[in-house]
Amino acid sequence: MIKKFCIFYNIVTMYDYQTENEDKALKSIGLELMFMTPEKCNSDNGITAVELAKLVELPVETVKKKLNILKEAGIIRVKGINPKYWKFDNYSFQRMDEDDDVYRLLCNFDDVDFDRFFQY
Repeated sequence: MIKKFCIFYNIVTMYDYQTENEDKALKSIGLELMFMTPEKCNSDNGITAVELAKLVELPVETVKKKLNILKEAGIIRVKGINPKYWKFDNYSFQRMDEDDDVYRLLCNFDDVDFDRFFQY
């Protein structure tokens, strides 16, 4: 168990976060969408599940299940029917409850390789 300390408006809070129970697939998909750039998408509407599956190197069915979890959490938007385009919603993410499991998962950057998302 890792104890997380966050300082927000001079208030110190502590989060207990179970890293061994963390959903790695959900985290990789969520972070990929969070740091998505227009160059990675074939459309201005977002990215399809098939394209995203290739980026995160996971089966398409797994990606679709995880996208639905993120959609239910309210942090991604979907456009279209066939194909569906998925896009991260920064506005909704910033307004999520800090105790939400999905929020805490995506804000845990201990094992994140930022070189995957950014070119310096």
